[in-house]
Amino acid sequence: MKDLKMLDLKNIKIGDNSLISEKVNIIIEDTLKYQWEALNDHVEGAPKSGAINNFRIAAGEISGEYYGRVFQDSDLAKWLEAVSYSLALKNNEELEGLMKEAIDLVVKAQWKDGYLDTYFTINEPTKRWSDLRDKHEMYCAGHMIEAAVANYEVTGDETLLNVARRLADHLCSMFGPEPEKRHAYPGHEEIELALVKLYHATSEKKYLDLAHYFIRERGKAPYYFKIEALARGGLKAEELFYSEPFRLSSKQLFKKVNLDGLWKPERLDYCQAHKPVTEQEEAIGHAVRAMYLYSGMADVAMDAGDDELAEACKRLWNDVINRKMYITGGIGSSSFGEAFTFAYDLPNDLAYTETCASIGLIFLAQRMFKMEQDAKYINVMERALYNTVFAAMASDGKEFFYVNPLEVWPEACHKREDHKHVKTERQKWYDCACCPPNIARLLIMIPEIKTDKTAKIS
Repeated sequence: MKDLKMLDLKNIKIGDNSLISEKVNIIIEDTLKYQWEALNDHVEGAPKSGAINNFRIAAGEISGEYYGRVFQDSDLAKWLEAVSYSLALKNNEELEGLMKEAIDLVVKAQWKDGYLDTYFTINEPTKRWSDLRDKHEMYCAGHMIEAAVANYEVTGDETLLNVARRLADHLCSMFGPEPEKRHAYPGHEEIELALVKLYHATSEKKYLDLAHYFIRERGKAPYYFKIEALARGGLKAEELFYSEPFRLSSKQLFKKVNLDGLWKPERLDYCQAHKPVTEQEEAIGHAVRAMYLYSGMADVAMDAGDDELAEACKRLWNDVINRKMYITGGIGSSSFGEAFTFAYDLPNDLAYTETCASIGLIFLAQRMFKMEQDAKYINVMERALYNTVFAAMASDGKEFFYVNPLEVWPEACHKREDHKHVKTERQKWYDCACCPPNIARLLIMIPEIKTDKTAKIS
């Protein structure tokens, strides 16, 4: 299996007067500073974020209550990744100072055992890892690990990388195939591809092994998410999971939960856990989760030499591209579950096509190109980039689309319930603000993502 090596971002020059250089410069000069203000709740008229305050509370710097979605930490992590990459392209003392301020908060918020998640630190410290399906701990961990690797690669500073290593070591101590560990996997994928990046940065094979395990364990019976649901409904979380040392093995857990009649719980297909990934024939469920999973599968396939995973990636890619992708490179047509539905169900006006889903498709396309070096993957990458991701950000870099339908009738958006997800104007921020910082980090990475044999991108 061939593996195409990408050029270091610091060795790439962006050509002047190009669309890409225009977008990248907007991100560096305006968007990243604007997003820092949004994360600090300083943008007038924008929904509150709470992300920075959550870290300040978790770090013990201020008192207060957690605010936002359970995955709010990921917004700061993606911003940190974007800022780190931006410093490889252009020195900026103001952004560097803000980055160091944020990293200091992250360091202070981390538990002694390596755990890092402000929602549980503030709200439910005794219930860590008790709801892997819905509480996004590994999703947030994955984004923080990606930020740490980017920061280390650009600056050479190991402060945030050490946070990531301690966090990943904590995961390695909790999850895996060993009998004393939890035989589980995340509801929202992301940690898989992040662990591969950490493996590349540190050469610690245990991180690759854990990524491989999460992917291969996914979808196996007995279904772990069902066990969790039964546990939450019948036994106290601390009885199940939190006797010292904050873990119970799957074997011990099975003894405490009645597994009679156990079968697939609800929402398994929503998070691609309805069957083992190597048996999956079509893209199904939440589109962003699917793209992050398939990207992690491709990474592991290449690094671990898992040909069966590689074949699954090709099969799932073909289903997405040939049956479930809009002409714009948008994917995930349904607002219900932000999900794939069925082949050729691609309505123009009801399209959800979340920006993050197209970003995930670009990540997957990059990996598939590394795997096979076929231009068809670059064609899809550029289709999604130019028609969805570029369009999702305003020309000033300070307003964003979350969904990207092909047809918008403003009156329908205001009066029809099934069109409520469609915005007629880009927004300053969102209550669920995964897309704005994801756009920023992707556009900053464009030179690296698009690299072939040349070091100049125009």
